[in-house]
Amino acid sequence: MATLNIKDPRVHELATELARRRGTTATAVVRDALEKELDETPVPIDIKKIEALQQRARELNLAWYSDEDLYDEDGLPK
Repeated sequence: MATLNIKDPRVHELATELARRRGTTATAVVRDALEKELDETPVPIDIKKIEALQQRARELNLAWYSDEDLYDEDGLPK
């Protein structure tokens, strides 16, 4: 079981008060607050990783095929 030790008395006080008002536990209000914050915080974009993937795709020289490339005049696969 993982533990989180909150050493800031104000944070403990706020979590306890909110839990009391909601009729739940401090753990639940902290979890809810963290989940809400994560939902509202965008995942950072790793530009270098995207550029590396784009370069790799260029190196692979991926070809895009049209329907004419893949199927004959009767619509059957070539």
